[in-house]
Amino acid sequence: MSENHRTLLISTDPAHSVSDCLEQQIGFNVVKVDGVDNLSAIEVVADEALSVFKTAHHNELKKLLETSTNLDNEDIDEMLTLSIPGIDEVMSFKTIIDFIEEGEYDKYVVDTAPTGHALRLISSPKLLDAWIKVAAKMRWKYRYMVTSFSGSYKQDKVDTFLLNLKKTVKRIENILKNNSKCEFIPVCIPEAMAIIETDRLLADLGKSGIISRQIIVNNVVVSEDCDFCKRRRASQLPYLSQISEIFSNLNMIEVPMFPEEIKGLKALKKLSMYLFGDQPKKP
Repeated sequence: MSENHRTLLISTDPAHSVSDCLEQQIGFNVVKVDGVDNLSAIEVVADEALSVFKTAHHNELKKLLETSTNLDNEDIDEMLTLSIPGIDEVMSFKTIIDFIEEGEYDKYVVDTAPTGHALRLISSPKLLDAWIKVAAKMRWKYRYMVTSFSGSYKQDKVDTFLLNLKKTVKRIENILKNNSKCEFIPVCIPEAMAIIETDRLLADLGKSGIISRQIIVNNVVVSEDCDFCKRRRASQLPYLSQISEIFSNLNMIEVPMFPEEIKGLKALKKLSMYLFGDQPKKP
């Protein structure tokens, strides 16, 4: 990372590992990473993000339910305390967009969960858009009644709230599909099931207009100093060839299997030598 570029690392994995990897407590607050001048990090907690969202927009959400349902105040208050299916990825992505729009950083690196969660994160704009459409239909009925009785309708804070949410969806979609600003980098290992899963992942991303330009192949055995190493290396070679063939349009970066855990800045800097081209001979 250039000294002139401030980077924010955002973990959206429900089972966060950034704190362990950096050997520093991160949590759901942006903190500076010790020992790196231009790097900060945050672990997004979906429940807390939803709580912040509900608190900030409590009045709009309550009025939406008051004017669009037959629920009484007690039922509405109880409903606003409930979680919503699929909200984890939506709130995670909204948090990412909020940080991007604040513009305090030059780069945003998002650490997603494995394939299933990653795809749900990517598809979250569609889910949020579906919610907005349902809410808009509810408001349309309310607007029709008001117009029928009073002859006119004046937009209120609920309409503004829904419009802003719609704009958020569009911003998310525009960022994801902007290949000059956004890049998805898959990480694979040289094994049959991982290759199949990665191929499906990239195919699904392609349907959403999200293109990858490179792939990281992790845990590659490079040593042949023992019989086990030789056999493990030999078993991986066909899969490495398969990865090169299937993902021939991507720049393939091989990362060797390290003898120790990648934890702490010293180990991460060693790993970066393989990721960014200045590779030592042995891990």
